[in-house]
Amino acid sequence: MSEKQKSEAARQVEAFLAMLATERNASPHTVRAYARELRGFADFLAKQYGTRLAIARIEHQQIRAYLGELYGRGLGKASVARALAAIRSWFKWLARQGVVEQSPAALVSTPKLPKHLPRVPTIEEMNRVVENADDDTAAWPERDRAIFELLYGCGIRNAELVGIDLGDIQWANEAILVRGKGKKQRLVPLGDAAAQAIRAYLPGREAKLKAAGKSSPALLLNARLRGNGRLTTRSVGRIVKQIALAHGLPADVHPHTLRHAFGTHMLEEGADLRAIQELLGHARLSTTQRYTQLTVGQVAAVYDRTHPRAK
Repeated sequence: MSEKQKSEAARQVEAFLAMLATERNASPHTVRAYARELRGFADFLAKQYGTRLAIARIEHQQIRAYLGELYGRGLGKASVARALAAIRSWFKWLARQGVVEQSPAALVSTPKLPKHLPRVPTIEEMNRVVENADDDTAAWPERDRAIFELLYGCGIRNAELVGIDLGDIQWANEAILVRGKGKKQRLVPLGDAAAQAIRAYLPGREAKLKAAGKSSPALLLNARLRGNGRLTTRSVGRIVKQIALAHGLPADVHPHTLRHAFGTHMLEEGADLRAIQELLGHARLSTTQRYTQLTVGQVAAVYDRTHPRAK
């Protein structure tokens, strides 16, 4: 099909994809994902309403009809929600460009996705994995032990972990300065086990930097000191999965699993929900309350043990 034969929607989709790649510097994976969803929508509009359909005449009913077709192809709610998210982003951009006055996609509700509670390892399982994180499974045993001690011992996010600089460790206060979402900073306690793991790792870190004639502010380094030497979140994910699998945890384990385990196990041991909220850096208590769904048995046991009307 020549450029002239393309619908206005198809041409604007290609313009949006070009903008993502150049102006926003989106990754090739992101551009491909948007291309798949938006080209599919443009093809649907052309087949159903003709190539002469003006974008300004697209209404929310046509978007709903497309989502209905996706359901008809057997796609699940998550896939349909991704398609709608791409269409919304496209229309927001079109509105900023003055192509449309307002987004018709704003009137389309997102499919309600089922809430899947994460399967959290038990305290015994976590202790087994953390205490063996520096065995032969690890590529850099001391560093990898520190990774597990920090993720599980401090409950920090993967991105927060790799963002820690050596200067963020406040040894005298037994705390670490962590940079969370929205550039918010918080201090998290540095437990004895995590502190011991970091101290065991630091000599090897310094020796590696000295041998390479390099320096880096990052606490956690990649083994080959690529780039600025800082370990990436993707590498942490691989390290956690490899070691966790080797010690009997399921294949869906990732760094966030350790964060969930931190919150869940603290609650199981009687920690106050507000304190857990502060440690995890949650803006809303409702986010932290998700952990209570994982410990209904514990809550029931506390009730039976403490409430006068339960006895």
